Amino acid sequence: MYHFFSYMAKMKHIKRWGLMRNTREENILEHSLQAAMIAHALAVIKNTLFGGNVDAAHVMTLAAYHEAGEVITGDLATPIKYFNPEIKKAYKEIESVAEHKLIGMLPEALRGEYEKLILHREDDAEAYALIKAADKICAYLKCVEELSAGNMEFKKAEAAILTAIEKIDRPEVAYFMETFVPSFKLTLDELN
Repeated sequence: MYHFFSYMAKMKHIKRWGLMRNTREENILEHSLQAAMIAHALAVIKNTLFGGNVDAAHVMTLAAYHEAGEVITGDLATPIKYFNPEIKKAYKEIESVAEHKLIGMLPEALRGEYEKLILHREDDAEAYALIKAADKICAYLKCVEELSAGNMEFKKAEAAILTAIEKIDRPEVAYFMETFVPSFKLTLDELN
């Protein structure tokens, strides 16, 4: 008996934004799906409009698993995770241990394929750059959602994350932000 997919299913119990009051809680399972869809879109935009040559399906699959280790570690709040270089390094080591533990929950014959998805690989730098951008966009969209619901707790985060996104020097990110993000500020009636 192998426990990998049972652990993955528990991603729905790991809450994000733990230090902030949320009008609607978000878990890492739903975040991973949104990040996968946006990372895929960034890859498609890059390929279609900006001459890229990225495997969009591979980017999407990597993004689906980009938070997998948190099913063991939990979601450490960003201000803590990046408080100083020592904490950041230690947390990266903890994440690595968790990811290896997850891979050990698979039959030996499947481990190699999942290592490619869960363990960060240097040869996938372009894919991870798109996933990191998608992750930032997801954080921004969460802030927009919370602000739209009247939760001013996310006001500073929204401004800081938008500034970080604007510093990402990728035309596919700018295109996504200009083309798709304004819709997130509309009500359902306005969308219709």
